[in-house]
Amino acid sequence: MEKLRKKKSIAALALLPMVFSLAWPTMLEQVMQTAVQYIDTAMVGRLGTQATAAVGSTTTVNWLLGSTLGAFGVGFLAYISQALGSREPERARKAAAQSVLAVLVIGTVFTALTLSLSGLVPVWMQVDEPIRDLAARYFFILYLPMLPRAACTIFGTVLRSAGDTKTPMRVGILVNAVNVLLNFLLIYPTRTVAVFSLRFPMWGAGWGVTGAAAASAAAFLLGGAVITVALYRHKTISPRGFSIRPDREVLLPCLRVAVPNMLQRFGTSLGYVAFAAMINALGQIATAAHTVANTVESAFYIPGYGMQTAAATLTGNALGAGDRKRMRDLARVIAAIEVTLMLLSGAVLFAFAPKMVSLFSKDAAVILLGSTVLRMVACSEPFYGVSIVIEGMLQGAGRTGMPFVFNIVGMWGVRIVGTFACTRLLGMGLVAAWGCMIGHNLLLFFLFVIYYVRGRWNPLDAREKEAIP
Repeated sequence: MEKLRKKKSIAALALLPMVFSLAWPTMLEQVMQTAVQYIDTAMVGRLGTQATAAVGSTTTVNWLLGSTLGAFGVGFLAYISQALGSREPERARKAAAQSVLAVLVIGTVFTALTLSLSGLVPVWMQVDEPIRDLAARYFFILYLPMLPRAACTIFGTVLRSAGDTKTPMRVGILVNAVNVLLNFLLIYPTRTVAVFSLRFPMWGAGWGVTGAAAASAAAFLLGGAVITVALYRHKTISPRGFSIRPDREVLLPCLRVAVPNMLQRFGTSLGYVAFAAMINALGQIATAAHTVANTVESAFYIPGYGMQTAAATLTGNALGAGDRKRMRDLARVIAAIEVTLMLLSGAVLFAFAPKMVSLFSKDAAVILLGSTVLRMVACSEPFYGVSIVIEGMLQGAGRTGMPFVFNIVGMWGVRIVGTFACTRLLGMGLVAAWGCMIGHNLLLFFLFVIYYVRGRWNPLDAREKEAIP
C-alpha cells in the first residue's frame, strides 16, 4: 500500500512542470492586465472621484461583453484540446479556421450593439446624472475596436488550447504597455515632468476620461492585429489553407460547449450589472469604493485563472487521449496548488487592504469602505479558487451545462436577491452587498465540489461503466 501511494505521488509530481508551463504565462498575462488596470484606475483617480465613478460605473457591462466573447473561446478550447490529445492536428486546424469566422461575425454584431446602446448604458446602470454623458462617451470610444477585441479574446483561447500560453501573454504585455504609454500622453495636459533632478516639458492632450478610453481602444486595435498574425503563423493550429465558411462538423460540437457557457457568462455578468446598478444607487462614495475594491481584488484571482487555463487544456488533452489516470492526477495536483496560492494571496489581501485602496483614492471614506469589503472577501479566496479550477476541468471536458446552472442559481438566487433585500428593503450599504457576494462564492464552492466528487461529469468514467457487462 505504501509503495502504491509513493507511485501515485511521483506520478502526480511529474505533472507539475506541465501544469506550471501552461499556467505561468497566463498568470503573468493576468498580472500585466491587472497592473494596467491598477495604473488606469490610479491615473483616472487623479482626476477626481467623479472621473473614477464615470469609468467604474460601466465596468460590469465591460465584463458582460468580455465574458460573452470568452464563452465562444471555451467551445473552441474544448474541441481543439481534445483533437490534439487524440493526435488529430488537421481537425484542430479546421477548428481554428472556424474561430476566424466566429471573430468576424461576433465582432461585427457586438460593434453594432455596443455603439448603438452606449448612450443608454449609463442610464440603465443608474449612474448619477452629472456624469452620465462622460460615462457614455467613455463606453462608446472603448468599444469602437470591438472586432480586434474579439480577436484578442477568441484567438488567445485558441492558442492556449494548443498549449501555447506564451503568445497570448506577449500580446497582452504589448497591449498593456501601449495602453499605459497612451494614457500618459492622452489623459493629462502638457506639463513639466521631473525625473530625479531633471525637469522637462511633456506634451499631453488633456482629454481626461476620454483620453483613457482612446488609449485602451488604440491598444486593442494593435493587439487584435498582432494576435491574428500570430495565429496564422502558428506551427500547430494555423488556419492557413482552411476555409472559414461555416462547417457544421466543427461548429456544432463547439456550440454545444459554448452556448451553455455563453448563457452562464451572460447571465452572471448581467447579474454583475444588476449588482453594480444597486451599488451605484448608493452614491458616489460607494461606487468609487466598489470600483477600487474590485480593481484591487482582481489581482488576487490571478492564481485561480492561471490554473483554470492549465486545468482546461490538460483535461481536454487527457480526454482526447483516453487517459483516465492522468485526469485524476491533474485534479489532485492543480487543486493542491490552487488552495495554497489562494491562501497566500488572501492573507496578503487581508493584511494590506488599506494601503492597496489608498493607491487609487485619497478620499478617507473611500479608503475605509474599500478596505473593509476587501478584508471580508479575502477570507473566501481559497474557496472561490477551488470552484474556478473545477470549472476549468469541466470546460476542458466539454461539460458546461451544470456550471451554467450553478452560476445562475448563485448569482441571482443569492447575490442579487440578497443585495436587493439588504440595500433596497433594509437600507443597508456596500458591506452588506459584498456579504451577499461572498455567500454566492461559498455556494459555488460547495456545488462544484459535490458535482466533481460524484464523477458524473467525467466522460471517461461514463465510458468505463458502459463497457462493464
